[in-house]
Amino acid sequence: MEEMVEQIELLLEQEDNTQLQDYLNNLNISDVEQLIDELPEHGPKFIETLSINRAVNVFRILDFPTQERIIKKLSGKKVSEIINELPPDDRTAFFSELHGDAVTKLILHLSPADRNEALSLLGYKEDSVGRLMTPDYIAVKKSWDVNRVLSHIRRYGKNSETIDVIYVIGENGILLDDIRIREILLVAPETKISQLMDGRLISLSANDPQEDAINVFRMNNRTALPVVDEENILLGIVTVDDILWIANEEYTEDIQKIGGTEALDEPYLDINIFRLVKKRVGWLIILFIGEMFTATAMGFFEGSIKKMVVLALFIPLIISSGGNSGSQASTLIIQAMALGEVTVAEWWRVMRRELLSGLMLGLTLGVIGFLRIFTWTFFTDIYGPHWLLVGLTVGIALVGVVLWGSLAGSMLPLLLKRLGADPATSSAPFVATLVDVTGLIIYFSVAVLFMQGVLL
Repeated sequence: MEEMVEQIELLLEQEDNTQLQDYLNNLNISDVEQLIDELPEHGPKFIETLSINRAVNVFRILDFPTQERIIKKLSGKKVSEIINELPPDDRTAFFSELHGDAVTKLILHLSPADRNEALSLLGYKEDSVGRLMTPDYIAVKKSWDVNRVLSHIRRYGKNSETIDVIYVIGENGILLDDIRIREILLVAPETKISQLMDGRLISLSANDPQEDAINVFRMNNRTALPVVDEENILLGIVTVDDILWIANEEYTEDIQKIGGTEALDEPYLDINIFRLVKKRVGWLIILFIGEMFTATAMGFFEGSIKKMVVLALFIPLIISSGGNSGSQASTLIIQAMALGEVTVAEWWRVMRRELLSGLMLGLTLGVIGFLRIFTWTFFTDIYGPHWLLVGLTVGIALVGVVLWGSLAGSMLPLLLKRLGADPATSSAPFVATLVDVTGLIIYFSVAVLFMQGVLL
């Protein structure tokens, strides 16, 4: 990479545009993308210099902030070429990130047909399948034979996003089936398309969430899937390359949200420091206010703590155990939901599993907590003559807190999904804070129950 950068810098210094163009056009598009990262000030120059086909292929793999910066510095002619040559799905993804006025100016560069297409695609919700689809596909009629289909592919295939799959449509564009190209190539030329149809059609709805599309692709071995409307009319297709991008974005957002921050819309090292703080401070304030309730809970039991100071020794142990079990459960359920392994309808199955696992985990920690107090009585009398009551209080409280943490951590993501919110919002820190407060209430309630009339 260093050698490549040095060569490019030399050509830029010599202002040898012909050699620069030859050099760039012979590189892999991923190498050009890296060059733009290494020499961001020359990014617009590289895009201007590249042949239009390669310029488009480089532009479409750049992250949005880089795309936006470059498009502002390109000549009007190059902007028009790139916007027109971008595949419809990539163009829509780019437009959807821009401000409305910028989109209006760029759409003017499009032909009337492409302009209507872009506006139509932009009419779908930001996180819907409609934003990913492209109308460039091959559609045939079931009455055609293979000869006619192959002629049709030769004529229109170069404009299609993929010819791996051919779509069979009926009256008014209703989707009937999809057929892989290999099935067409392996039969006699006079074979009718209707003879190849098997009815095993998998399609996406234009208004489906993009996350649903990720799961459909994951569960089915497809390179592309058709997109239909409410009347089953074929609108476009979604290809696996777009799904891989979306899956990566969704995974990144979920990890950031699970960590207790808003999702970053730029790479960590590129985002402005004040925007980074803004993304983090909101959740920190919410969590801080939540943790304040631990002081309220302790204040309510202040009399009990004064009478038996030894109870305070185990507060960190109790709240950390509950928070840890809750964080574990929420992370597992969020991941399972993202993979399509768990749905909201299966909440009762999840609850049953967490009841059992939470109880077993709580018993394990409770026994260890009791044994710790029992063992310490051989070396110190810090727990006094009623150490058995202290041990039972800590052990049983741990069972209750860990069980409650597991239930809260597993149910909260499902509840948020049911309410239409992002399950990843039920982040580990959020669940831990919730369980901290309620864990103290459980702990001191058990203490009052066991020690009432003895030490309290």
